[in-house]
Order: sequence, then C-alpha cells, then structure tokens
Amino acid sequence: MSVTLTTRGDCALITLDRPAALNALSFDVITRIGAAIDEVATMKVRALVITGAGTKSFCAGADIKELQNRSMIEQRRGVEFGQATFARLDRLGLASIAAINGYAFGGGLELALACTFRIAAPTAKLGLPEIKLGLIPGYGGTQRLPRVVGPARALELIMTGRTVEAQEALAIGLVNRIAGGDTVEAALDFATGFTRYGLPALELARRAVLRSLDAPLHEGLETEADLSTLAYQTRDAVEGLQAFVDKRKPEFKDI
Repeated sequence: MSVTLTTRGDCALITLDRPAALNALSFDVITRIGAAIDEVATMKVRALVITGAGTKSFCAGADIKELQNRSMIEQRRGVEFGQATFARLDRLGLASIAAINGYAFGGGLELALACTFRIAAPTAKLGLPEIKLGLIPGYGGTQRLPRVVGPARALELIMTGRTVEAQEALAIGLVNRIAGGDTVEAALDFATGFTRYGLPALELARRAVLRSLDAPLHEGLETEADLSTLAYQTRDAVEGLQAFVDKRKPEFKDI
C-alpha cells in the first residue's frame, strides 16, 4: 500500500509509504490520501498526524512523469483533484499535524500547508520549486503559503523556488516546532497540547480562524462572535466553566 492508516493512542496516523520514490504524489497516492482522510473522519480519534515513510522524505512532490504530455483539460482536472483532496484537511473536524521527517517539496509542502500544524525534523528541507520547471504551485501553495508566512516571504519562496532548512522554516513561521527526536513522536506529543480539550470547541476555534482569512476584520469578528456564542452552548463549555470554579480538571465529553 502506498498510503497506510493506523492509530497511535488517540491520534490517527496517515503514512505516505513510497520511500523508494521519496513518497512522491502520484494521482493514485492522492486518491488514497483522500480515502484515508475520509476514513479518519469516521474514527474516534482526536487528531491526525501525516508523515512519510523512511527517514529521508516526507513527500518530494508530484510524480513528474505523470504530469508530462497532458492536455490542458487533463491538467486542470488534475490540479482541481489535488486541491480538493488537500482541502479535505480544512473540512476535517480534527486538527492535523504534518510530521515533516525530511524533504517536503512542491506538492509535499502543499500537503503540509493544508495541515493545521507542521513539526519538522532538524534535517528537513522545504520548498516550492515548481518555478524551476516553468510551473507554479497548483495544489494550494500560492494560497496557503501567504496565509502562513505572509505575502512577501511567500512570493520570494515561490518566485525563487529556493529550499528552506528547518531553522529558517521555524523562524518565518512555516513550521511550528522542530522535533528533538523522532518526528512522529514529536507530533504526537505536540497533539497532547490540545487533544485533552473538547472537540466541539477545538473545531469551532479552527473554523473561526480559517473563515477570518477570507473576510475583512469586521466580518471575521462577527464570525468569531457567532462561533464563540455557539461554543458556550456546548456541554463541554458548561463542564469547563464549572471545573474552573471547582478548581479541578475538566472531563470533556465532546458534546
């Protein structure tokens, strides 16, 4: 299998398993990623971690041979297919973490950008090198990268196609943390920072932030007010407030 789905504690783990091809994104792999994300949505887990098999590559990008000699219609459909698959991470009711254990180039970085958080190995290398092939990113890179690092840095990285190493990625906000050891274990540990909280509130918080990216500030504040009010109506909120008053640890039930 080129993509595997397992569980680690209360987290789902999707692994791109083509180490001989540096876990490159063939259309079959993208299809399997989408199916795995859909399956995660039905599982009783609290977060999703995505990584690549082996120690060399998270995902080295698109399978270039599949992109050759395609008609304009075929290319458009392929781009829309990749975009739609990665967008499922935005719609997933769980936070996702990319455990970047090596190269994350092109579509591989775009997959990581579609995740909520990114944890990188010290040896990780990231970039969108499509410009070097006469192309531009097509699986969301031109849209998500500016939202993560700002438009000026995003334009620099996209228009030069240069590689960013882990320390620089951390400095510019491209990754949230650099792993001190095993990248997946670091991602799982990172997840414990929020998985103990109620899933409804976590999802509403993510939704409020994501919606604000496509709206003026006043509209974003209205969205935040709506979703914050909705969060107050959950039983988890009642429990959380009462636990604070009682000076005890809350017992969230995801309702």
